[in-house]
Amino acid sequence: MDQELKYRTESTETAAKKAVIAIRDLHKSFGTTQVLKGFNLTLYEGENLVVMGKSGSGKSVMIKCLIGLMQADAGQIEVLGQDILKLSRTELDHLRSDVGFLFQGSALYDSMTVRENLEFPMRRHRQKLGAFKDTLPLVEEALENVGLKHAIDLMPAELSGGMKRRVALARTLILKPKVILYDEPTSGLDPITSKEIINLMRRIQHTYGTSSLIITHDVDCARVISERIVLLVDGINYAEGSYEELSASPDPKIEAFFKK
Repeated sequence: MDQELKYRTESTETAAKKAVIAIRDLHKSFGTTQVLKGFNLTLYEGENLVVMGKSGSGKSVMIKCLIGLMQADAGQIEVLGQDILKLSRTELDHLRSDVGFLFQGSALYDSMTVRENLEFPMRRHRQKLGAFKDTLPLVEEALENVGLKHAIDLMPAELSGGMKRRVALARTLILKPKVILYDEPTSGLDPITSKEIINLMRRIQHTYGTSSLIITHDVDCARVISERIVLLVDGINYAEGSYEELSASPDPKIEAFFKK
């Protein structure tokens, strides 16, 4: 197949919006193993974009390159209008305060209470939030938005898997990011809790007006949350389109993602 994407969907309304993330011709290898071979992606303002790929396809590598945790071999990455490959460490750290990240395992600090977990990024980015003496109102606001205000003094060990994911999302929201990156947001959760997390993600997008890039293996999550889906196959964006377009495709490589 040539580089022209199958089922590419980009409405006039979407195309007219501002791009908040633009990845162009991204390459990354480890030794002789090529992981990304010219990957391209555009996330627009206020959009929910899902990236799907098999294990080992390079999704996590792409995300790490995107937030500057890994150096790409070649290509261009712009986040909120800034070329991250040209930013200093200080400039990159400042940019990250506008990009929230929900880790697959929630990544809460076990030795800290829920409140202390939420206060941690606030201490690191005081300049963005301005001078504040009392963090409690901001913590309570974030927890209320994920329905866990009552859990403020609990330890992570006292939380269920779904509650941990909600607390992690509240911690992401505390800095009021413009973009949120979700890494397998429903992984390890039962179907009912997964549905609750998906609905919460949609509510957060509506409330905060965020742009969301969602990496997931969960077909139901992709169906409900996505406005567009990009399939990462063999190191490139093999296909792009709506859930309806892609799930109806007879292409074996595309069909493999949507078989139950």
